[in-house]
Amino acid sequence: MIGKSALAIALSLSPCAALCQTEGGTLPGGTPLALRIDQHLPMRNGQPVRAHLIYPIYDNDKLLLPKDTIVDGSVVELRSDHSRRVRAVLGGDFTPFHKPVVRFSNFVLIDGATVPFTSGDATEGAPIFRAVAAPPAKGGFLHRQFDGLLSVARTDVAIFTGPEKGDRFVQFIYSQIPYHPQRIEKGTAWTIETAHSVELPPEPAPPAVAVATPAKRHFWEEPLSPTDTARIDNGSWIVQANLDEPLSSETSKNGQAIKATVAEPIFNPDHTIAIPQGSTLIGAVTRAKPARKFGRTGVLTFSFGQLQIPHEETRTVETRLTGADSARDIALNSEGQAKSKPQDKVTLPLLLALMASRPLDGDRDRNGGIGGGNGLGKNATGGAAGLGLVGTVIGLSGGSPNTAAAIGYYGAARAVYYRWIARGQKIDFAKNTRIVVETTPRRSAPMKP
Repeated sequence: MIGKSALAIALSLSPCAALCQTEGGTLPGGTPLALRIDQHLPMRNGQPVRAHLIYPIYDNDKLLLPKDTIVDGSVVELRSDHSRRVRAVLGGDFTPFHKPVVRFSNFVLIDGATVPFTSGDATEGAPIFRAVAAPPAKGGFLHRQFDGLLSVARTDVAIFTGPEKGDRFVQFIYSQIPYHPQRIEKGTAWTIETAHSVELPPEPAPPAVAVATPAKRHFWEEPLSPTDTARIDNGSWIVQANLDEPLSSETSKNGQAIKATVAEPIFNPDHTIAIPQGSTLIGAVTRAKPARKFGRTGVLTFSFGQLQIPHEETRTVETRLTGADSARDIALNSEGQAKSKPQDKVTLPLLLALMASRPLDGDRDRNGGIGGGNGLGKNATGGAAGLGLVGTVIGLSGGSPNTAAAIGYYGAARAVYYRWIARGQKIDFAKNTRIVVETTPRRSAPMKP
């Protein structure tokens, strides 16, 4: 049984790794690298891309690359994003949206030296959300519904109070223009694999960074994740692992066998290895429910029952998914079930409907005409609700208020369709997705595969 000190070491392993000198060695081919950019970049061919490692990289339980190691690359191709283009055109936006294809080619070490490497092209870049399992729900049905509404309200308020709210406002204005510049968003992440082995020299420890005291959190802000707080000793290991194959609520089947490879070693109190990097978690999908019409989202649950350590007998374990990276903003419940977060399905359609009704209300100018400034303003408001700047221009052209209202109601109908009628959000995890699993050894004999 591993004691409290071992659990503390396991929890602090990632931040400590970034402060330790690396030993150098050979980075094997096929090693997954999770990379993220920290600034907005122009969407253009040839654009240099500087990303950093989201997680430290180990091999044979030795740290080879610390977290935040810089990785350089460039955009080598722009591919048409057809589905986004179609949806944008329906809203009056004719921007030719693209997906960047990025090729990373160099590690930049702490002393400024570069180490070239070869990898495949990174194509499916997206901001990464970290889903964290919530504590067990308290209260009855009404209490859970209130918590869901509070989560939606927090998301809405964060749009106006969160960091970079000025940039979000500028991007909103851009979205109303029929043609506007496109960019690679800050926080976009890719996961790539090294094509060949890479020789890495030892690195000195990076400078220590002071940990800031957390600011007081307001009620409208999301609470701190449970993994940020101290845990009670229960003999568990907190294991960081990468999925060996993609999983999806649309294609995965109940009972489907799955594996995940341990990405960071876990140590005993005497600093010997408890779970070596490269061990394998073996499990199965326990529930997979595809997304359906009328906004019903997909559901995906999986767990692991065996821990396969090289040169040892397979251990039987109990596990619970406590965290996972995802390109979609999903939520995990206390049992580790992945679902989409509650969405605000009322505010935007209602606001657009009110805007659409403005050209039809009875508050006209004193002469009863429809061409006055007040009438034009109402027509512009109705048109903007449906087609952004294009609708505003149509409204200001002095046309019929019925036309302006029809454009506005078209926008409200689109909002209702995407929130209430269209297929809900699917739940999927790409190959090499980083997951966090709470693993407790069992006393029973290991199960045979």
